Amino acid sequence: MSAAPKETAGQTVRVAHIDPFSGPFANVGQNQLKSWQFAAEKLNGNKNAAGVTFEFVGFDNKGSPQESLNALKAALDQGFRYVTQGNGSGAAAAILDAVNKHNERNPGKEVVYINYAAVDPALTNERCSFWHFRLDADTSMKMEALTSFMKDEAKIKNVYLINQNYAHGQQVAKYFKEGIARKRPDVKIVGDELHPLGQVKDFAPYVAKIKAAGADAIVTGNWGTDMTLLVKALNDAGLNIPLYAYYAGVSGTPTALAQGKDMNVSQVAISHSNFTGELRDLRNEFKKKFNDDYYTFQTYLGIKMLSGGMAAAKSTDPVKVARAMEGLSFKGLGSEATMRKSDHQLQQTLYISKWTKATAKDPYSEENTGWNFAPVRTLEPYVSSTPTSCQMTRPGA
Repeated sequence: MSAAPKETAGQTVRVAHIDPFSGPFANVGQNQLKSWQFAAEKLNGNKNAAGVTFEFVGFDNKGSPQESLNALKAALDQGFRYVTQGNGSGAAAAILDAVNKHNERNPGKEVVYINYAAVDPALTNERCSFWHFRLDADTSMKMEALTSFMKDEAKIKNVYLINQNYAHGQQVAKYFKEGIARKRPDVKIVGDELHPLGQVKDFAPYVAKIKAAGADAIVTGNWGTDMTLLVKALNDAGLNIPLYAYYAGVSGTPTALAQGKDMNVSQVAISHSNFTGELRDLRNEFKKKFNDDYYTFQTYLGIKMLSGGMAAAKSTDPVKVARAMEGLSFKGLGSEATMRKSDHQLQQTLYISKWTKATAKDPYSEENTGWNFAPVRTLEPYVSSTPTSCQMTRPGA
């Protein structure tokens, strides 16, 4: 179906996918490796603009920045020129620094890093790099969208923040406080908790503190096992106050949500459970193949962007492709998406969705629970777009 350039058609592009496949976040990493491979399978060959075949190979970083460097070295030794990673901004920062150094020292062997889910704003601001492209909305963008939604939730008066104690969690708290102060200065922050990443086995003590603080809403950027165990503790304590989250739909958490009774959960993300057309077909096919959920739509966007860049460059050479992806617009999930040239941050539609029983209109069943995240508000790209301080240095400039 594509009129792929003859220079790229038929080529195979190998991509090293670095993420946790063991340890507390293994279930998330394994789902997302399958998601990249599945998206490639569906969009390979004449179904992408460049006519190339993508092959994704997993490298286990155990969720650790240091292990990420070992994984990257192994990938470089095997000749990979494209790298993807998403879980953990600490790992992302380590990979980005190593890619920058590698590319500076090895002209002709440059590597491009596609970050699909590490959302530290610094990566596209003071730490921005020509070699780094981010597909997910960063923490500040999601919080701009979430607080724009929450300002209209009149019943919210006392908010408790609970987050993982690393860059992402700290920034969720920071940007929430800034955003809500601008939009709803009457809202009080009655708790601001940071807990160890991936180490808490029982969140009951934290939930007791939320209760004691008199909170009427919770905001969290938690993901993976930290989100799942937080939900379980809320259920066990019978505390059903509105929960505003970044990653409530990630592996393991929907099952915990369904074990509660009508939990009031809102999620901000680039996607939701109930797309129609091609995206719904992809979800249904992934479910049928793996009995698992395809929720990381950045993998779909990543294939679109990479192949679009290769088609425009008429090459799979990473330097030429990186140049071509700067400013590239392509079909996104809800509208056209654009890779902003100034900082390599994708600009796209965001959604607020609510945890809801499946209906004829919104039928998807997350983790076979009979529930899903149904969209309740669509925020066009300009709503969540935030400025950048990036001073991009380009090769040969």
